[in-house]
Amino acid sequence: MKKIKGLQKGMGIGGWLTNYKRFNVLPQNKRMMITVGDMEHFESYITEADVAYIASLGMDHIRLGFDQIVLEESPYLYRESIIKLLQDFVDWCRKYGLRPILNMHKAIGNYCDILEESGLMQNEELQKRFISLWIRLEDEFADQNDVAFELLNEVVNASADEWNSLAEKTVNAIRKKNRERLIIVGGIEWNNPPGLPKIKLYDDENIIYTFHCYAPYEFTHQQGVLQSGALLYNRKMPYPCDDIERYRDFYRLFDSRAFAYPDLERMDIDFLYGYLGVVKEWIEKHPDKIVWCGEFGTIRHAKLEWRENWMRDMIIVLNEWDIPYCVWNYLSTPNDGNRFSLVDDDNRKILSEELHRIILGEV
Repeated sequence: MKKIKGLQKGMGIGGWLTNYKRFNVLPQNKRMMITVGDMEHFESYITEADVAYIASLGMDHIRLGFDQIVLEESPYLYRESIIKLLQDFVDWCRKYGLRPILNMHKAIGNYCDILEESGLMQNEELQKRFISLWIRLEDEFADQNDVAFELLNEVVNASADEWNSLAEKTVNAIRKKNRERLIIVGGIEWNNPPGLPKIKLYDDENIIYTFHCYAPYEFTHQQGVLQSGALLYNRKMPYPCDDIERYRDFYRLFDSRAFAYPDLERMDIDFLYGYLGVVKEWIEKHPDKIVWCGEFGTIRHAKLEWRENWMRDMIIVLNEWDIPYCVWNYLSTPNDGNRFSLVDDDNRKILSEELHRIILGEV
């Protein structure tokens, strides 16, 4: 598989310009509002020191998530102060030898945590706004081809045909301005591995195909508060685990007849090999294409040893199949219901030396 310089081992940044606003406690008519408090957060939460630290960990790229409502003050009008922050971030990455990836994490009409009345893939006006934002960013970074664009984080409430249509329109719009821009395209169904084979293939060497992995979900999101299943089950989930019934019981909670993991006697790396097998098959079928695992991680309050064990197994599989990757994520805000932080909130240092060794691929 072709390799891209500066796209081998990365770390995502969430909680700075993304995950605004996604909580069900907000009134429907206030979810898209950006307040003065939000703006103060954007101006202060991540600084050059954070980028320098990520570089010091040995990463070669940073995937920065941003939400459309953070950049878009109103339809087709953009907050220049946020554009400036993106440019600052890119400059910091360049200073410390990191490749920046700008990822549309939440698009209006495509929030992977909250169902919306009007879906992006079914609304022509929302699609025009989506493409317009990417063109604004292409204009901003026109002479900076070290910056990669990831069109959309996790696609939901859409068929493969619907998403492929919008993705192709967006790619074509960017290509009219820049043939060299690295563009990253993921699949439907939250960008999980089964969505990878459904992504439209392009005759374009500057297109990268991506997938995410949070399986087994009941482990990576254990006792989470944003997902009804994890919240209801409310159980600590070890990894690896000899008690496969502990995992099966998660599904029995919702359907007493459910029988999950029929071929497993324990939860361990063998599950990951099987679950990610579709990615290996895709690579073998398309050896001229580039695939990148853009996001994987575990919820912060899971036992650190279990987090390390799962991350180690994930990277063992990715390394074996020569798949570049980006871990999720550097730091999450305290009010983020999905806190996947890899650093301590207060000192912003990696949670353990073993975790550091693992994310470097030393497994």
